[in-house]
Formats: sequence, C-alpha cells, structure tokens
Amino acid sequence: MNEQAKDGVDLIIDQWNRERPDLDVSPMLIFGRLARANRLMEQRLDAIYSLHDLDSGSFDVLATLLRSGHPHRLTAGQLQRTAMITSSAVAQRLNRLEGRGLVARTPNQSDARATDVTLTPKGFALITATLPDHVANEHRLLGGLTAEQSAQLADLLRSLTQSFEANGETAAQQQLPAARQP
Repeated sequence: MNEQAKDGVDLIIDQWNRERPDLDVSPMLIFGRLARANRLMEQRLDAIYSLHDLDSGSFDVLATLLRSGHPHRLTAGQLQRTAMITSSAVAQRLNRLEGRGLVARTPNQSDARATDVTLTPKGFALITATLPDHVANEHRLLGGLTAEQSAQLADLLRSLTQSFEANGETAAQQQLPAARQP
C-alpha cells in the first residue's frame, strides 16, 4: 500500500483477510471505492441540481438535448440510447419535464411510430444556466487529483467500462465455476 492513510475500504479488506485468508478479496478495493465514490459524487452533484430545481435524471435529459445541437431535438429512442436509460425511465422523465414546460413532444415527421422531443425556450434557459454550475462542481470534486491523475483515472475507467461492455453478460448468464456453486 502507498503512503496514504487507510480508508474504510482498507479496513474492510483487513477484516476479510483476517476472517477469510483463503480468499483473494483484492477486487473489493476497487468495487468498494467505486461504490463509495459514486455515492459521494451523487450527493454533491444532486446538491447543484437541486439549486436549479432539477434532479439527476432531468438534468441528464436536458443536457442530452442541449448537446445534440440545434434544433435540440431527438426522438425518444435516440434520447434513450444517448442518455443510456430504459424506455420507461425516458417516458417518466419526459412526462415530468413536459409538465414543467421544459420539453415538448411532437410526432416525428418521417416515422409515425416515433416521437420527437425538443427543448423548449424555458428548458434551454434552465439547462444553459445549470451547466456552468455543474461543470464547476465537477472540477471542484476532482480538485484533489492532479491533471495527470484525472487523465489516468479517466483512461482506467474507460478500460474498465469497455471490459464490462465487451463481456456482455446479463446477471442471469453469469455463472460461478461449477466447483464454487452453492
């Protein structure tokens, strides 16, 4: 271990090593820290969203529409794929956002089965006002890392995510080796 002070995950690993020295629990160092970092990150990001009367899902939809470029319109299906969420989650978010006048849904001109989702002027104003605070918050949250560490972490997380995606197993398909199944 390096010179940094031990954290809660190190203590958990020490306990597992004491109780089950036969198991290599080293992956818990990564998954435990990712889980803790994610929980803390979400709390701090949510604090900025709430200042703008948004939640993370609403921010995600509005930001996805904004970054899609003029005319800030996507089909619901494109929005689902781009925002990486389920169709039911998209529908729920769009219902809330449309009710607040932040997005408008209209029939797609070229595909009768599709619905277009467009940022309204009110939605555009809200997301463009929120975005600088969000980005400044992300910079602040990463302030404990050097630029080189941030770049390295981004690369490592990309590699980890790509390995998960390449594996492509669903939870039902994942199997323990036969010798270890209960």
